[in-house]
Amino acid sequence: MIALKDIRGLNKILEKRKNRKQRIVEKVSKIIKRVREEGDKAVIEYTRKFDKVKLSPKELRISESEISSAFNELDSQLISAFKLAMDNVFKFYRHQVCKPINLKEPNGKLIKVKYVPIERLGIYVPSGTAPLVSTVYMCAIPALVAGVKELVVVSPVRQDKSVNPFILAVSSMLKIKEMYKIGGAQAIAALAFGTKTIKKVDKIVGPGNEFVTEAKRQVFGQVDIDMLAGPSEVVIIAGKSTRVDYIIADLEAQIEHHNGLGIVITNSRRLFNELKKVDTKGFVIKVRNLDEAIDIANRIAPEHLEILTSQPSSLLRKISNSGAIFLGENTPVALGDYLAGPSHVLPTTGSARFFSSLSLRDFLKEVHIISYTKKAISEEFSALEKIASLEGMSKHIESVKRRL
Repeated sequence: MIALKDIRGLNKILEKRKNRKQRIVEKVSKIIKRVREEGDKAVIEYTRKFDKVKLSPKELRISESEISSAFNELDSQLISAFKLAMDNVFKFYRHQVCKPINLKEPNGKLIKVKYVPIERLGIYVPSGTAPLVSTVYMCAIPALVAGVKELVVVSPVRQDKSVNPFILAVSSMLKIKEMYKIGGAQAIAALAFGTKTIKKVDKIVGPGNEFVTEAKRQVFGQVDIDMLAGPSEVVIIAGKSTRVDYIIADLEAQIEHHNGLGIVITNSRRLFNELKKVDTKGFVIKVRNLDEAIDIANRIAPEHLEILTSQPSSLLRKISNSGAIFLGENTPVALGDYLAGPSHVLPTTGSARFFSSLSLRDFLKEVHIISYTKKAISEEFSALEKIASLEGMSKHIESVKRRL
């Protein structure tokens, strides 16, 4: 592990992870433009170029027989594991339901808020080095609880023209019937703008490589996206009694991800010296006390934060910036990745300072409903007149004044 004297050396590493590569920006821009203009033709050409698979327009959509045969790959134990994970996620999000607001005043003024689910969601599921099957239920379930009616899954095609069967099976278990065998920036463009085969969506969620992430950035505004997720990361705050083997195991679990980052912050000289000798990727920072550790963690604003101290709950109220917090030595990040309940779609690269983890609200539109009586207008007209006059909006004033 690499030992750091303070956060300054780490800042350079963190900033480097945020930088967008201009060549990727330009390549993705060209792909999006072609898919927007040429639809299925461009998607098929890029699939042949990048995935080395030639598909016809009819082969883009995954057939019912392909979905059915996917279940042949699942044994009863795996199905039970998926059901447990899905039940936990459903349970969590059913407690997150947004309640309508209804404010009525004596003068007849009425202010209401209602929540309307988006109509159509696209879920991108990577399957390069390993199929991220958990992404399906971590993205789909909060959307289903929110009331989204149409869910679409896209995932890269394999050499035999198939898509990973576990991704298909899990999607089917969640009653998702619309799936396409496309990946990369071309899949994001197809979801955002639509093609003859693929109807456009309202929002795109799910992780991907740097091309997928850049494509999501470029189509934002045409559709909504969950976030611009970077490589996975964990920060571990370790106390004097924290077990070294737990720290190493959790660092290596995170580094198992492509470009994964692991950082340990400790007030223990013994731990610091031991970890410096460990032959694993990652960084360790020595601090004077746990308050300093919390300050550094808040400045990093990590995707995952593990607090492996003797009294982890006592530090919780001081943490303000993290996608998810894992409390205590028996709670490694992997539990949250697969089955704890909350979605594993979390803000990365410091964006936890202003972004939240995926929630029910991400799939709901908040609609404000306003109703006035003449009495209510008369009581508030003077204030409106003054503010609108200051802005030079005389017609605004007139439109309200006519009601009186």
